[in-house]
Amino acid sequence: MTDWLILTEGEADLRQSETPHKVMRIDDYLTSPGLFHARRPYILNLARSYSYQSEGYYASLLAEARGHRVVPAVQTMVELSAKSLYAHALPELGERLRQCLAKGAEPVERILIAFSRTAQTGYERFAREVSDWFRAPILEVTIDPNTTSGIARIRPLSPAKIKGEDRAFLLSALADYTRGRVALPKNRPPAKWALAILTDPRERTPPSDAATLKRLITVAAKHGVDAEIIGPGDLTSLAEFDALFIRATTSIDNFTYKFARRAEQEGMPVIDDTMSMIRCTNKVYMQEVLQKAGLPTPATEILDQKSDLAAIFERLGSPVILKTPDGSFGTNMVKAKTLDELKTGVKTLLKDTALIIAQAFMPTKFDWRVGVLGGEALYVCQYRMARGHWQIVKHGPDGKMTEGGAATFPVSDAPPEVVELGVRAAGLIGDGFYGIDIKETETGLVVIEINDNPSVDLDVEAVVIKDDLLIKLFAWYSKRLERRILNRA
Repeated sequence: MTDWLILTEGEADLRQSETPHKVMRIDDYLTSPGLFHARRPYILNLARSYSYQSEGYYASLLAEARGHRVVPAVQTMVELSAKSLYAHALPELGERLRQCLAKGAEPVERILIAFSRTAQTGYERFAREVSDWFRAPILEVTIDPNTTSGIARIRPLSPAKIKGEDRAFLLSALADYTRGRVALPKNRPPAKWALAILTDPRERTPPSDAATLKRLITVAAKHGVDAEIIGPGDLTSLAEFDALFIRATTSIDNFTYKFARRAEQEGMPVIDDTMSMIRCTNKVYMQEVLQKAGLPTPATEILDQKSDLAAIFERLGSPVILKTPDGSFGTNMVKAKTLDELKTGVKTLLKDTALIIAQAFMPTKFDWRVGVLGGEALYVCQYRMARGHWQIVKHGPDGKMTEGGAATFPVSDAPPEVVELGVRAAGLIGDGFYGIDIKETETGLVVIEINDNPSVDLDVEAVVIKDDLLIKLFAWYSKRLERRILNRA
């Protein structure tokens, strides 16, 4: 079995016969700092109380100090200690509660949540939402329709207080939560750290394909890293890892942002971090920061509902490319050749955003892509335009996507000015992993876009340096994890 450790205050709280995992008294854990030397167990702290300076509080506090992965964290204990400290979560949770009731869930006075699950029909999504906010093993939500949110109280519970059918449910939820992680073979040394790779199984065009992710996991194991793929429903398990690599298309209004934010709260290094997402997924911000830094960009204007469109072609030429701030893979873009097309395109795109981008059209046979990690260029690619189209990706009316080909170069063989411009542009965003799109025109290079979630596939971006790209990625994480350990010392 996996290296799980369950901490309790009394033998009756959770008997060893009720779980295959090691059950230990909290006081034994507190007084034995040498336990699990060179190992990093997953600790479930099932104390009877998480109040300040209680045994339960110190169990999580010392687990964090010892580098063990523990649920709940001290931060969660503090937040749940008073309603005023978790009031910020109640509006969103209250809305989710109302949605459950609107869909036919029977009104209840109490909802028991164990490891993000509930036995009460109709409240499953609410239970996951509560657990996303407060990562504690067992929670009790008291319902009061007379309050603004409909939630009177959220508090952690001890298994000592759970009996009968609720206890049977608890043990089932515990078994499901701790199932599925397989221990490493005994002849393999313990992993130095664990990497969560976040993917979306439903995504048509993920930033890394299945073969690349499989290779990433294999290379990780050779370098002492335990890498594992997780999905959108695994937020409550995120703290069992040390670092997060997001391999799903990022957006500030989907699950990727929530995972990145949780990783940052846990002190994990993450690609992509929330600030990079915010900056890179908004082309309005990107245009401002590129212009301020004096980097070359296409002639660009920011448009809103009041913009005078009549003179746009005089200033930008014809045709004009219209973009929403958060489009990706060539979506939410319009090529306008006439004033009528311009007006129609602007009206359509402004339905979902207050501002849009208008740029001069710069036709080229390919775009350069410079992949930059931690300020170092890792690869340089040429992405060719889709056949008979002005973009790299052509979106057909039936949803079919057609892409142009690609060629990858060693960084040393790529034009130095392209590499230099890519590294400079990446530095405007942060210290993470970025893909900078650059066009080579008759008048010089221009930066088209900075991507926070660049593609990495074995047969394209990694085709030249192969596993070295992945090894550099692990080195980036290791450097930041070592810095984190030193800061704790």
